[in-house]
Amino acid sequence: MSPAALRNFIIFLVILVLIDLYAYKGVNTALSHHSVVLRRIVRFVYWIISIGIMGVLVWTLASMQGAHVRRDHSYVFSLVALFLLFFLPKLIIVLFHGLDDLLHLGRWIWSKLLPGQPDGSGEVLGRANFLSQLGLIVATVPFAGVLYGVTKGRRKFNVARINIQSLDLPEAFNGLRIVQISDMHLGSYGDDLSIVRNGVDLINAETPDLVLFTGDMVNDYADEAERFTEVLAGVKARIGKYSILGNHDYSDYVTWGDAAAKRANLDKLMRIHRDMGFKLLLDEHVTLKRGDARIGLLGVQNWGRRFQQYGDLSKAMYGSEQLPYRILMSHDPTHWEEQVLGTGIDLTLSGHTHGAQFGVKLNGVVYSPAQWVYKHWAGLYTEGRQQLYVNRGFGFIGFPGRVGMPPEITVFELHRA
Repeated sequence: MSPAALRNFIIFLVILVLIDLYAYKGVNTALSHHSVVLRRIVRFVYWIISIGIMGVLVWTLASMQGAHVRRDHSYVFSLVALFLLFFLPKLIIVLFHGLDDLLHLGRWIWSKLLPGQPDGSGEVLGRANFLSQLGLIVATVPFAGVLYGVTKGRRKFNVARINIQSLDLPEAFNGLRIVQISDMHLGSYGDDLSIVRNGVDLINAETPDLVLFTGDMVNDYADEAERFTEVLAGVKARIGKYSILGNHDYSDYVTWGDAAAKRANLDKLMRIHRDMGFKLLLDEHVTLKRGDARIGLLGVQNWGRRFQQYGDLSKAMYGSEQLPYRILMSHDPTHWEEQVLGTGIDLTLSGHTHGAQFGVKLNGVVYSPAQWVYKHWAGLYTEGRQQLYVNRGFGFIGFPGRVGMPPEITVFELHRA
């Protein structure tokens, strides 16, 4: 580890210790009217957990210098979940206890400015205790949220059913059933195949004509997908299975010894797509036929406003202009606004955002941090006669869970308007 990285890590640990100390002060204040025995038990548990987590952080930093360990996304993401599980509640406690201390400070200043005035200490002190106690109660919300997200939230798929109407769809394709999946991030699951198996069962239960995968099969390395090859080869579609690459599939976010090794990794991932039964579309299109009717399926490599711009839309479109209805697979939804609008492509399928893996539903409307970053972040969007659907993702990355933003399998049924 470089001296700068070590220095930054030490600063990070110091900040964590300060937060721990102040959060514990808030906990102690909230429990000030409880028994000494309870407070001793809470103190013991609090510091055992805090010291244990810091110890794991230090051990992980020391051990993650090898290439093999750096590939263990499942372990790293589990550590992230453990950290968030206890750190987010502490931030809530710090906030409320900070208000408590400010109230005490204000009362002290007031007593100095107006000596001899009644201090009303009983009422004000009670209100301060209430703030610390309220902080302890509110802190259970992020704790429960993170715990649910990593145990249940990432496993409970939402099967979203979307009807697409179009005047241009040939009558022969009326009722075409398409399943879209996106952002599997198979390296995040470790050795756990159960979630992917469940997803495959849900896909097959829909008896789709087409299964379209819109990118990010892995986090960085092709071998993350190897153990899932047999499971995903079990996905069934009457017409065919097609896929594209996402920004993570190119392995641009890790350091390679040479360009040849990086290229070999991508070649291996492409072979795995084939072994799973997916036809990988690389800036190209295929013509789908039913009787004498034709529609086009286009697939481009990743193209994003803030990410890699490898895709060549004009190349993928070439030769498809006369087809009456065209579907485009493009991983990043920013591509739609930047290049796809105005081309006449009827339906674009994207992913990439994951819906931030977090959402809150208020009055029937879901809000997510993803909407602060992306104009088109989840669901169906329409501009004139062109439509975009952004899938919320099959898997997860970074935080190994989903809170209020379940993994999604999208089932489209196309109809001639």
